[in-house]
Amino acid sequence: ENYMAISYEWNCKKCDTYPSKGGKSNVVHNVHWVLIAKDDTNKDEDGTYWSKSYYGTQTLDTSDLSNFKNWSTLTSSDVQSWVESALGSDKVTKMKTGLSEDIAAKISPSSVTKTLSS
Repeated sequence: ENYMAISYEWNCKKCDTYPSKGGKSNVVHNVHWVLIAKDDTNKDEDGTYWSKSYYGTQTLDTSDLSNFKNWSTLTSSDVQSWVESALGSDKVTKMKTGLSEDIAAKISPSSVTKTLSS
């Protein structure tokens, strides 16, 4: 069993926006997100670190724009916090666990398919 140091990275840069809503411009209402898990210890046969990703979209509640942030000042980490909040910590934890289990299964497979040479 190889020791794994898994790091997780979100990409929440691609957003669907309402051009105008409630007197605000470019209101983010849906996020196309990617959650990437990367093993910083073990490399695959190509010499790259093992990684696995989940992709998804998350609709955001835009009924209350009192904490609205302008698109020009919005960062990926702002949007990531909205996505994580909307998904809920249980789901985020399950996704991270699933990704690390997928990587572990690749590093130390419980079954390997082989072909006889003759």
